[in-house]
Amino acid sequence: MESLRLPKDSLLGASIVTLTGNTDVFVENYKGIIEYTSQVILLQGKTCKIEICGKRLNIVYYTNEDMKISGWVEAVHYLP
Repeated sequence: MESLRLPKDSLLGASIVTLTGNTDVFVENYKGIIEYTSQVILLQGKTCKIEICGKRLNIVYYTNEDMKISGWVEAVHYLP
C-alpha cells in the first residue's frame, strides 16, 4: 500500500466517517443499518459497528456505498 501510494481506507474497505460541524455526518463503506431512531443510528461497518448519538437524527439519503445523516450529533462511537 505504501509503495503504491493508494489510500489505506480504500484497500482495506474501512468505513470513512466525515463530520461537518455537529449537524452533518457522511458515512462511506458501510454494510447496513442495524438501528435507526431519532437519538441513535447504529451502522454495521466492514470492521466494526458505528454508533451515532444525538437528537433529531435523520438519514437524509443512503445508497449501498454511502449515506448522509443530519441532526444534532453529540457523539460517534466505534464498537467491536
